[in-house]
Amino acid sequence: MDRNCNAALLLWRTAHRGGARQAIVDRDAVTDYAELVRRAAAVAQALTAAGAGPGSPVAIFLERGCDAAAAFFGTLATGAIAVFVNEGLRPRQIDHILGHSGARHLITTAELLVRQPRGLQGDPHVIDVATLPIPGDGGTGMVPVPRLAGDVAQIIYTSGSTGQPKGVTVSHANIEAAARAVVGYLGISGSDRIASLLPFSFVYGLSQLLCAVTAGAALVIERSPLPQQAVATVRGEEVTVLAAVPALWMRLLATGGLRDALLPTLRVMTNAGGHLPLEAVRGLRAAQPHVRLCLMYGLTEALRSTYLPPEEVDRRPDSIGRPIPGAEIYVLRDDGTPAGPDEVGELVHRGPTVALGYWKDPQLTARVFRPNPLRPAGAPDTERVVYSGDLVRRDADGFLYFVSRKDRIIKTMGFRVGPDEVAEVLYASGEVVEAAVTGEPDPMWGERIVAHVVLGAEGSLERLKAYCGRELPRHLQPARIEVRDSMPLLPSGKHDVAALRA
Repeated sequence: MDRNCNAALLLWRTAHRGGARQAIVDRDAVTDYAELVRRAAAVAQALTAAGAGPGSPVAIFLERGCDAAAAFFGTLATGAIAVFVNEGLRPRQIDHILGHSGARHLITTAELLVRQPRGLQGDPHVIDVATLPIPGDGGTGMVPVPRLAGDVAQIIYTSGSTGQPKGVTVSHANIEAAARAVVGYLGISGSDRIASLLPFSFVYGLSQLLCAVTAGAALVIERSPLPQQAVATVRGEEVTVLAAVPALWMRLLATGGLRDALLPTLRVMTNAGGHLPLEAVRGLRAAQPHVRLCLMYGLTEALRSTYLPPEEVDRRPDSIGRPIPGAEIYVLRDDGTPAGPDEVGELVHRGPTVALGYWKDPQLTARVFRPNPLRPAGAPDTERVVYSGDLVRRDADGFLYFVSRKDRIIKTMGFRVGPDEVAEVLYASGEVVEAAVTGEPDPMWGERIVAHVVLGAEGSLERLKAYCGRELPRHLQPARIEVRDSMPLLPSGKHDVAALRA
């Protein structure tokens, strides 16, 4: 058998090298690596006792922190497939993820489940991390189950342009390759203290955890929605690496703490999850001139694709950079041939972080994960590259620039939102007879969601707003609902989205 490629070994190896090092800093609670691996082993033992094992999807519904980290690595250690459920979701979305993934086990706490407005369907087997006995052997008595590099390690749920979220299947090799690439080009070491402001259910949010564990660094958890509190935590906890999405950077820049005073321990700031406006790039450089700003681009289907080296930011503040180490980026025309310098084409990613495909969706997998049209001599004919759906251009120096999406995805609050996912809930309210959802520019959130509806004969706008508040997490709620007498239609009978936007 090949060497054990279980990604849980990232944690086990780090704990073996330096178990006394700080792993998770969460308010006044500090967990070292020895304790984290013990907690992960406790999760693994509970899952094994409950019948979960290699290939079993296991859902994780926990607040970002030590328990969620232990649940992730403990799940991987059994050979099971980790399925993070965003902590802000409601039962409707949680039920979909549980049903679609096939997860029969749910790692959570009774306290989190009680907060939900209703119970979950499907009756999953609940493992309450708050009640698990912690093994006394430091986790050394449990060795992660051997896995092959291409075995599925995680299903990442991301919203698509049609209806409910889709699951991207990620291998153990994908996870390790992405973590090592980011650690390498950011220069992360065991002396770093990495802020965690983003959910682990996001590729970008989980990346902070994986980078910390890979390098033996400390992960500093901050959950407050107040940007001034995040800045206070960076200062008080002597954070060295800070990652955020554009909307969060805009809010952080609006606070005096980041803009008006140097953060002396901070050495790296990173952006991903959307285009950072030029004024924000310049604002961050002016506010913290001693800090290296790294602008990055990624997609769930390839985890991380490009980065702009900090020394290029002032010259190319609107660029998404060059491929990450080990990756290759093509810019292709519609006919599959390479686009020329400054010619717009679709970004296509090749390399070890390309995911396996979409869970339970071979047709979509075949459309997005395709044979390499530029396969080098000697490369296997089974190799797949991922077509991003993003339009970019490459300048004469080889730097990439994002142009637009090919589809209608709405990027808001760092989330990728499919319009139909919101429209489905509008229809489910019983208040509307027609509904369409569009996005419009927003300086704070990137885009905001606008719902266009035709109310039913007895429909109520007030009841519709209340229903959305109950059934949708914040990032899926329309910022505005426009009531219309009728919808503009195309000759095909479909809603004329361009007319709605206008």
